[in-house]
Amino acid sequence: MTTDSIADADTIEHLARIVSALESPPILIGHAFGGALVQILLDRGLGAAGIAIDSVPTEGVRTLPASRIRATFPVLHNPANRHRAVGLTPRQFHYAFTNTLSKDQSAAVYERYHVPAPGRWVWDGVLANLTPGHQDTWVNYANAERAPLLFIAGGEDHIAPAAVNKENADRYARSSAHTDYKEFPGRDHYTVGADGWEAVADYARTWATEHAPWSRRVIARRRATAS
Repeated sequence: MTTDSIADADTIEHLARIVSALESPPILIGHAFGGALVQILLDRGLGAAGIAIDSVPTEGVRTLPASRIRATFPVLHNPANRHRAVGLTPRQFHYAFTNTLSKDQSAAVYERYHVPAPGRWVWDGVLANLTPGHQDTWVNYANAERAPLLFIAGGEDHIAPAAVNKENADRYARSSAHTDYKEFPGRDHYTVGADGWEAVADYARTWATEHAPWSRRVIARRRATAS
């Protein structure tokens, strides 16, 4: 399978097999599209807790700030990009991912980390809200049995704006399962790599340490009852 042909469903099933095979439910942490994957895996009953950082929205989230339109335009301007890997220019990358950094700082991050990614990951997310029925990024927001979930957003994130993450978190209000939202002002999409990343990591670690043990005990009781 080539990178340009990888679909959401392929990625989800691959990760679900790995997580399901573990002896103890893990803490799931994902950034960007990984944040959406964390939500989907939790909805399937996997994981002891989940942290979605600067998350791509799951199906049903409709907030669309202008910055997100501009940041994803290099992928969405051409429908053929749905079927191939798409890269960004240094200028596009600076706007979408590293907008709080200088041009030179962003160029160094681009050189180190940038790789083309499947365009269909972006296209399928957009089409999910326009296509009848449940699509690959659908989750049951009312699921009361999923593990605790934390959203971490960056106040200056262009491609996954805080407003998008906030609506995504608010969608879970219909569920009694634990959901938290934390916004870090002044941080962009490169929040896990830029200076000050330690504060983000420490917050995530503290939250997970608090919620994962309780969740594992609940899961163990459910498994014991089921057997």
